[in-house]
Amino acid sequence: MNDATAQHLPAVGDLDWVRALDHTDLLAPSVRAALRTWSATEPRVRTEVAVAAIDPDHADTATLNTVHGLPPEISANCVVVAGRRGDVERVAACVVPATTRADVNTRVRRLLDARKASFLSADRATAESGMEYGGITPLGLPEPWRVLVDERFAAPGPLALMGSGLRRSKLLLPGDLLCTAPRAEVVADLGVVPAVS
Repeated sequence: MNDATAQHLPAVGDLDWVRALDHTDLLAPSVRAALRTWSATEPRVRTEVAVAAIDPDHADTATLNTVHGLPPEISANCVVVAGRRGDVERVAACVVPATTRADVNTRVRRLLDARKASFLSADRATAESGMEYGGITPLGLPEPWRVLVDERFAAPGPLALMGSGLRRSKLLLPGDLLCTAPRAEVVADLGVVPAVS
């Protein structure tokens, strides 16, 4: 990697971050395809999307942050929600900061124009996304699914640490780049800060 590329590649904590498109063995097939397609129209993808190998046992957010010295505020949790109105079901992947939780019952339900919304079961989410549990990411998801991204990631500066489609690696990219990903819909107040009890 040359010096110019190294200056653009995000890095945080003690993980060994490398360019994602140079290490596609660390990406789920659909994520690899999505990044390649996106990079054809957005040059930043080649130089600003990083990947790092991790211990799959450390894939959960809290454990990963503790083990590798990662700030919780950059973790981007991706949850899959299904909303239903009558016989019509709509599915969305919701990307929110780990310091918040997706507002499923109000914000997401309304965006899906659904009477009821709930998290997709882990078995169904992994089967339909082609990704591993704990590694589901907003890149490379099935075409009918909407991709909702909390607007907190849109400001210049914040990073987004998220799944790679596999439990054994993580992606890291600028939040504002994530917000320009194909099919991404930037949504205000998608994540809500949990009440302190």
